[in-house]
Amino acid sequence: MSLPGVERPDLPEFMTWEELEQLPEEIADQIELWDGRVVWVRRGFGNRPADARPGEHQTAMRRLTNELERCARDEMSAPPEGRWRANFETNVFFGSTGKSDFVTPDFLVHRCLPPGSDVRATDTVLVGEVLSPSNTPSEIEAKKARYASACIASYWEVDLTPDLTGIGALRVYILEIGHAELPPGVRPLRNANYLLAGEWVPESGAGISFPYPFSIEIPWAALAF
Repeated sequence: MSLPGVERPDLPEFMTWEELEQLPEEIADQIELWDGRVVWVRRGFGNRPADARPGEHQTAMRRLTNELERCARDEMSAPPEGRWRANFETNVFFGSTGKSDFVTPDFLVHRCLPPGSDVRATDTVLVGEVLSPSNTPSEIEAKKARYASACIASYWEVDLTPDLTGIGALRVYILEIGHAELPPGVRPLRNANYLLAGEWVPESGAGISFPYPFSIEIPWAALAF
């Protein structure tokens, strides 16, 4: 967990995982490596008020992780390769080897792995982010593009209410299979993109219901703060 008042040191633009491991934990926990490039993320508290994640952010993250874990238990009768584990703030490494390219979603669902195993993007079927007031649209889109480029099938995006008293909206995106037909001479900016497949607000009904990657039924009452 990051500590309040920790100053961000001057670091090189690029680092390896091995170099990151040499940093104090309260610093390393605030960094992701995007193809080796140092990217500061808002986790816990940083050295500026804009970097602080409110406690409600962690509450929403825990609530969603717990509910996804509950839904995943219904799949435990499946063969081992079809079993899922819900987790939160866990590094997801890109590529089949190496650790200098990773992101840390707020919550995720991945295949059950042997104890101590690194979680790879190829093991991961769902990632989610609880958006903070300080997140900019460009930051959100950049991370979403990273998940899509790694072919992670499902991306969840969660808004807190303006007064931070609960979850205000939840959106589910699914990775597009194939490409839409575009006008002649026009090419997509990215090879993979997410399409909005579901959106829920507390006023819309009893809760979230979605069939992928397994049957997900989450009542709003279970997400209440």
